[in-house]
Amino acid sequence: MTQIDIHRAIPILRDFARKLRIPAVGKIAERRRDPFRVLISCLLSLRTQDKTTLQASLNLFEKADTPEGILSLSEEEIRETIYPVGFYRRKAKTLIEVSRDLVGRFQGRVPKTLEELLTLKGVGRKTANLVLTVAYELPGICVDTHVHRISNRWGYVKTKDPDATETALRRKLPREYWIELNDLLVPFGQFVCKPISPLCSQCPIGKLCPRIGVERSR
Repeated sequence: MTQIDIHRAIPILRDFARKLRIPAVGKIAERRRDPFRVLISCLLSLRTQDKTTLQASLNLFEKADTPEGILSLSEEEIRETIYPVGFYRRKAKTLIEVSRDLVGRFQGRVPKTLEELLTLKGVGRKTANLVLTVAYELPGICVDTHVHRISNRWGYVKTKDPDATETALRRKLPREYWIELNDLLVPFGQFVCKPISPLCSQCPIGKLCPRIGVERSR
């Protein structure tokens, strides 16, 4: 076996994912599918644990959940509200810059194209794709460290970084799986298909996986 059968794996992971914890950004979208809330929670989530991201996002949205609202707060107040997310000082500045940009160039609305989203301060391809898929339910492939690692472990792609993985997946992955891929693989990667010593004995698709690059498992 050189690569996983994606059409067999995805349905199994759908059922399995229902038993796992929903990522913070997904929980924000469940409460209200608002593009600005999704964008801000994405920016806060970078290098931050889900539990911290969720609480910081909710704390901030109690004070402001629009670009105009963010701009009405001082940088110090934003810092205090989102603490202890990683790089909270830098992120407070980014939230202000993004909000100012949204008001100045997009009439206060979060754009719904990848190209426009990538022009916003601090927004990379991962965040832009997550906004498209989670907030707007538009086709996109959000590739973070979990999606990158697992796609390569499956032998489905052979790439060296997340951007290359996104490009490869856009060429190969059936479009019907694009939107849900990140939601499926993030919790799967957090709890089962871990970076080091994955829990292969507990994996629901273990018989389908070639385990490329896995030297030790449990």
